[in-house]
Amino acid sequence: MPPKGKQGTKGQKQIVEENKATIKFYLYVIAGANALYFLPTLFLYWDSFSWVTGCLLGFASLVYLASLQSMRSMARPTYSESGALMDGGIDLNMESGMAEHLKDIVLLTAIVQVISIFSNYFWLLWLLVPGYAFYMLWVNILAPWVFAPAPDVDEKKMKKMERRVGKQRF
Repeated sequence: MPPKGKQGTKGQKQIVEENKATIKFYLYVIAGANALYFLPTLFLYWDSFSWVTGCLLGFASLVYLASLQSMRSMARPTYSESGALMDGGIDLNMESGMAEHLKDIVLLTAIVQVISIFSNYFWLLWLLVPGYAFYMLWVNILAPWVFAPAPDVDEKKMKKMERRVGKQRF
């Protein structure tokens, strides 16, 4: 049974250690996905490897590199001149935030890379990322702005605005 009440806060040292463990875990995920992809491809499916597959693997490598580098920069701790920890960086294990999206991108890329052994059409699953980004943009920014109710203007302000418009000369 989960604990009730307010969730406890983490100390800066704990955040630093958990961030190191998180980055290490995602490095293992990337290494495992590459091993699971390259071993069968090298020995069984080398004849179906093409320049398109090479470009997609290059793009996957760029996605991995950019995501991990972003996570590392977000989690970079700050130390004082005496060596004491001042700031542990952003907690990569927060429930919501940019780190959560970066981890999702790494996992999706790893899954797509591994299942693309069976068919190159699985690379199309990468289109989930821009689709989800557009969904988040629509739900959080565009839809509330487009469908926002008109601001209420009382009668007194309306008459004052009409008089101002009537007095303007061009």
